[in-house]
Amino acid sequence: MIFQRALRRELLSAAGAVFTTLFTITITVMLIKILGQAAGGKVASADVIALIGFSSLTYMPVLLILTGFISVLLVVTRSYQDSEMVVWFASGLSLTRWIVPVLRFGMPLTILTALLSFIATPWANQQSAEFRERYEKRSDIAKVSPGKFQESASSDRIFFVEEVAGDLSKVQNIFINTFRDGRSSVVVAKEGVIETDAKGDKFLVMSQGRRYDGLPTEPNFQMMQFEKYGVLVSRQNAAVTGDRSAKSMPLSQLIEDVDGVKRGELLWRISLPLMCVLLMLLAIPLGYVNPRVGRSANLIVALLLVVIYLNLINIVQAMVVQERTGFAMAWWPVHLAALAMVVVLFAWRLKVNSRLHPLVMWAACKACFRAKENKSIA
Repeated sequence: MIFQRALRRELLSAAGAVFTTLFTITITVMLIKILGQAAGGKVASADVIALIGFSSLTYMPVLLILTGFISVLLVVTRSYQDSEMVVWFASGLSLTRWIVPVLRFGMPLTILTALLSFIATPWANQQSAEFRERYEKRSDIAKVSPGKFQESASSDRIFFVEEVAGDLSKVQNIFINTFRDGRSSVVVAKEGVIETDAKGDKFLVMSQGRRYDGLPTEPNFQMMQFEKYGVLVSRQNAAVTGDRSAKSMPLSQLIEDVDGVKRGELLWRISLPLMCVLLMLLAIPLGYVNPRVGRSANLIVALLLVVIYLNLINIVQAMVVQERTGFAMAWWPVHLAALAMVVVLFAWRLKVNSRLHPLVMWAACKACFRAKENKSIA
């Protein structure tokens, strides 16, 4: 009981440090990416915090899986390095006694991973897509930030306004440069108002301005002055529907539909909680290190196995999406192979002194071969 409490406390401490590190790195990368999108006019500046939150929910299941695996691996490795496992084995206790405390530690992580995978992540993908689509459906003038040149969605028009009213319907000191059919047209006006016609199309109606068509050096250059001039800025938009891909669909819809893409997404969601449990169990035998050698090679092998595990699941998911294999025959083989590896590695560590252990059998074969060589020489 004392051992389990101490182990649980150490696992929680390691998990807190690992999760904080991974989450900080992920948030930093997402912040840089989303701020770049906001600076490029792909998302609204006011939606940056919300989009970061939705993206963090999307990556959270993988972060929890890595947190559980790395935490168990670090704790077991430290126990070997500090020779605590020597005392553990000398007391007649087995490595399998670690399984129950590790599962108790990992059960909340597994449940949280399942909830995020089946409920929170699809909702976050749906909300993120709706935020982006809502911004894309706004008119070009509504996307413009005061004092900043911005390109239109069709890439044939550049806007600049000095000031935008609070309701985003009135702008002042307008500059519009339109390049179409090989000709450049520049419109400058003192102010403008966004109006919507009966069809739902939005126009920027400018007043007290000038329009310049072409270049002053060209013979067909034209300049005109107007009291009012309207420019179409956006046509009637469809309702915001959000993301309709498989990643945003609820679990009930994935189960009802037999489409390959949706089956592949269902396979991925089922795989995440299973990975969480199996990787934590796999970390127990993988945590073995020789105190005299160090633990670098051991950690590299462990992380390599995680990468292989993830890639195998992605390969199987792609096969289901392409309908090269059925869902019933695809979701379990990789996890069964991982469970078999857990059993083999536990057997490897528990039966080091057994005659059937591979290292013992190899040493016996080498000794037998050398004996035969000595006998033939004699």
